[in-house]
Amino acid sequence: MAPLRLIVGLGNPGVDHLRTRHNAGFWFVDALARRESLGFGIEAKLRAQTARLVLDGEPVWLLKPNTFMNASGIAVGAALRYWKIEPEEMLVVHDDLDLPPGVARLKFDGGHGGQNGLRDLFAHIGHGKFHRLRIGIGHPGHKDRVTSWVLGRPSAMDEEAILNAIGAALEVLPLAVRGQFDAAMKQLHTSG
Repeated sequence: MAPLRLIVGLGNPGVDHLRTRHNAGFWFVDALARRESLGFGIEAKLRAQTARLVLDGEPVWLLKPNTFMNASGIAVGAALRYWKIEPEEMLVVHDDLDLPPGVARLKFDGGHGGQNGLRDLFAHIGHGKFHRLRIGIGHPGHKDRVTSWVLGRPSAMDEEAILNAIGAALEVLPLAVRGQFDAAMKQLHTSG
């Protein structure tokens, strides 16, 4: 597979949403930026915050949309066009209700599973043929509680588990960036 050129974290902007479960995608790119001693800059024309790094010899853009989750496709679509990046060269990091806290899974292609950020990406890109990193946040147990669950802050134990999953995913990221996605997937999925 082609090397990754863009890593998108999905989340909601603003301090009120900073530590919510729905912002697990932002947590990931923020952790990566901290590890690489990078700061994000505002890219008004993309309606996003961006940073650029070289990871394992490959130049990669990081992107955090400044739109709310359900309008994520606006910023991502603009970035793909502006930087001339194919969707297959992109990794989208997002929260996932179907995985327990502490679990992170890589995949390529597939549906949006009701995740509103992915749903909007599909609307702007026209398909789901891109890489995803799913960060487990657990499920509240009933669909009527999902909105308050994803927009709420996890317990200290769940937050630690989510951060551990992010750490495990960061370990395999150089493989994914090089285009060795299957190897990255195998290592991540057998690590816990």
